[in-house]
Amino acid sequence: MLSNEQLAQLKKTLLTQQKELDSHFDQNDHFDLIRSGIHDSTGELSSYDNHPGDTATEIYEREKDLALNEHMKEEVEEIKTALQAMAEKAYGVCKACGKEIPFERLQAIPTTLYCKEHSPSQHTSTTRPIEETVLHHPFGQYELDEKGITGYDSEDTWQDVARYGTSESPSDFIEDTELYSETYVEADENLGYVEAYENFAATDLYGNEIFVYPSKQHEQYEQALDDEGIMTVFGDLPPYEKEPYTE
Repeated sequence: MLSNEQLAQLKKTLLTQQKELDSHFDQNDHFDLIRSGIHDSTGELSSYDNHPGDTATEIYEREKDLALNEHMKEEVEEIKTALQAMAEKAYGVCKACGKEIPFERLQAIPTTLYCKEHSPSQHTSTTRPIEETVLHHPFGQYELDEKGITGYDSEDTWQDVARYGTSESPSDFIEDTELYSETYVEADENLGYVEAYENFAATDLYGNEIFVYPSKQHEQYEQALDDEGIMTVFGDLPPYEKEPYTE
């Protein structure tokens, strides 16, 4: 059973916390949420001339203020509930099992109405955002995977650094390597494009007049098509499309 002195100490703590929260709400207008919208809070008339990144930052800050405001409102309600329990002589007794709550626990959490064993906040949610099923940490998952991963992973990080030079030389590689800047694993990997022909094929602003720029990749691409006896990487062209090219 809590003594009168202990109850007075806990009540003083609760009233002090309540006063601090009320003062905080008054000073910042409930995290500046009294205003009508995000434009009023930032002093902007419109988002038309704002960069999307700036607008995203303002929205994030607005959402954070909403969360903090709700959190503090819940604290105020918990304090009022605890003070009401004191007035009804029910404070210090667990609402679930009826056992007395240790004074040390009440000192740490003066708003609690439950003992440690029956605290409703013990449940840890295992629900995760649906985005996590497709978003993965980019580093440490793939190592020379050869899986066609187009994301920026640990392998790409190494290649970005290795192209500036390593302790290896062209003699350390089976394939022909002319430049020291290519003396690292998968130095011939596509950079800045996915398909091989994207490195040497281009169009104008409207997608017309495809130009072919001679390059090492272009020669390899043409040689691969010739070896297979086909016109494109996805198969041969139909006869009615093939004749204009062969003529």
